[in-house]
Amino acid sequence: MMTEIERKFLVKYLPDLNQYKSKRIVQGFLNSDPERTVRVRLMGEKAFLTIKGIGNSSGVSRFEWEREIDSNDAADLLKIAEPGVIAKTRFFIPNGNHTIELDVFEDDNAGLIIAEIELQNENEQFIKPDWMSSEVTGDKRYYNSALAKNPWKGWHGLE
Repeated sequence: MMTEIERKFLVKYLPDLNQYKSKRIVQGFLNSDPERTVRVRLMGEKAFLTIKGIGNSSGVSRFEWEREIDSNDAADLLKIAEPGVIAKTRFFIPNGNHTIELDVFEDDNAGLIIAEIELQNENEQFIKPDWMSSEVTGDKRYYNSALAKNPWKGWHGLE
């Protein structure tokens, strides 16, 4: 079993992104149940099929299985995905021994910016940049599968 250990943070201001590599991502969900999410993702020239299981109580770790698939197959699968496709640009920001993945969302989630960092274990320390703010790890509203069904623009500022 593969386990993803990841922490998520909101972003209070953008660092200078011109110096970092980025990829545009379009993704949809064949199943958005948080206990067994099935995602299809087009990222640049590549495509992936990912299955995620339910996380632990903190939301930091959860089962993840991912395989690269043909991009034409991914495009076909996106046609039958649940309503609510997610579009975003992901920036890859080096941070010590880690890489922070900073997602700038588009469309109905425009204005939302989330930084994610994958860790080797739940207690691993990392350097938190000044531009990262509140941690939203485990807050299911910020799962991409939830944002596809209930976009950020519909509830931001109401919490």
